[in-house]
Amino acid sequence: MIDRSSSSSGSAGQGYRAWATRLDLIGLVSRAVLSGVLLWAGLSKITNLDQSVLAVRAYQLLPWDWTTVIGYALPIIEIAVGVLLILGLFTRVSAVIASALMLAFVIGISSAWARGLSIDCGCFGGGGEISPQETNYLTELLRDAGLLALGVWLTIRPRSPWRLDSWLLAPPSSGPADRDDSATEPEVSNGSTADGYDGAKTSVTAADRPVTSRSPSEGAR
Repeated sequence: MIDRSSSSSGSAGQGYRAWATRLDLIGLVSRAVLSGVLLWAGLSKITNLDQSVLAVRAYQLLPWDWTTVIGYALPIIEIAVGVLLILGLFTRVSAVIASALMLAFVIGISSAWARGLSIDCGCFGGGGEISPQETNYLTELLRDAGLLALGVWLTIRPRSPWRLDSWLLAPPSSGPADRDDSATEPEVSNGSTADGYDGAKTSVTAADRPVTSRSPSEGAR
């Protein structure tokens, strides 16, 4: 007779594992794309930090002194987060930082477009004022919005194959020595063992035996 309940639960378990595998692959692709873009952006700017500062100033959103700090720090942050993502190390924290960067880019580009500025976003080097015909704000916004979605996905579900978090941050497994041996021994009250006998050994000596005496008449018989 076929156990339908066990077969249905087995198929459900296989379906769940297949779905989880697909989600893990989405996480892997998200990591690869987001880290690749961040590394490309950071490496494009790290060789010319002065141009990175000019690109930040072109947005006309921050005080003059802040633009210098952000222009120098931004490529370093992009490279660091890109490396962490591609290694899968501190994935959720890295995804939060990457999402914050993409959100800042979306806000900056939208603000420049709304105010009628004609600038290069400076995302991959360059930056500064350009002619109005060279602006491509819509494409840049769609690109950064898509990258923001990848960052949010990794923030919600950072699990993916081939990440260092799986090895470095995994809890230690408990071995046989960690088990409580007392849990395997049945408790028996009143000093008795599991077999129901008293644990104290008793010995019967000759002095403990009852002594019977014979009468003279019985001995003569």
